[in-house]
Amino acid sequence: MKESVRKEPVRKDPGRKDTGRRSGSRVVPAGSPRRRRRPSRAGTLNTGKLLVPSALTVLAICAGLSATKFALDGRIHLCVAMIAAAALLDGLDGRVARLLGATTRIGAELDSLADAINFGVAPALTLYVLLLEGNDVGWLLSLIYCCAIVLRLARFNTLIDEDDTPQYTKDFFVGVPAPAAALIAMLPIALEEQFGMGWWTSDATVGTWMTITALLAVSRLPTASLKSYAVPPNALVLVLIGVALFAAALLTYPYLLMVVAIGLYLLHIPFAWRTKRWVASRPETWDFHPRERRAERRAIRQVRRGRPTKSSARLGLRRPGDQ
Repeated sequence: MKESVRKEPVRKDPGRKDTGRRSGSRVVPAGSPRRRRRPSRAGTLNTGKLLVPSALTVLAICAGLSATKFALDGRIHLCVAMIAAAALLDGLDGRVARLLGATTRIGAELDSLADAINFGVAPALTLYVLLLEGNDVGWLLSLIYCCAIVLRLARFNTLIDEDDTPQYTKDFFVGVPAPAAALIAMLPIALEEQFGMGWWTSDATVGTWMTITALLAVSRLPTASLKSYAVPPNALVLVLIGVALFAAALLTYPYLLMVVAIGLYLLHIPFAWRTKRWVASRPETWDFHPRERRAERRAIRQVRRGRPTKSSARLGLRRPGDQ
């Protein structure tokens, strides 16, 4: 049998100075420089996530300011393209922030400031320079439009902080959003580029249209929010075909496409108002998904279609096929 050897603990000599420091399982000589810790990769990734949405917002600001510069130079095509690009970037920065989990308060404030420049200042100056230059009343109406957009954004920021609102209200905007208002206000420019000069480019028409757009922005009319809509998987092919047709029309007839899009957007407002009124009158559907609410409305309409009218019920008439 092997004898077990018991190791005695090493005793440290009190008179001996320590010539090094331990780092884990090895001894580092005294006086050697300490290694600096490398920055955490997770922290770098988090900083990158926070940077992407803000970078998109800054690009939108650059596009809006460039639109004003192109308007002063008389380059209308680039001016309209820059405002459309600012609207596209405005829709992307929020979605990217939610997708990356990088939503911050400073990002929301920066987005509001960008919207005030891109969809308030830039369209007002563009319309004044291209269609209302030298008209004092036109300048006053441009100021009214710009102030209306700023007030609309301020109201939107206050509504974000309200947590006691019903769930269904998030599916609607209160008033016309700032990007949509900017494109609507520029309808006279699109008509001029597509059809030439006409009554739609007169000072009275342009000023009246700017006033109507400003009122739509600060109104309490509900407008649909695209956040509540999702593309079903079985409709993906149709959506891709629609995107291809949209791109072809955008390259061939951009201003005509802009006029049609503005008309369709304005036509949807009565339907959005009716939908919100229907949901508000039925509290049991407030927490439903928008798709479930639409299915509920279809079911109610089908039930109503199957009911006999008062005249047929009075005469005892029945639908064909009813027992």
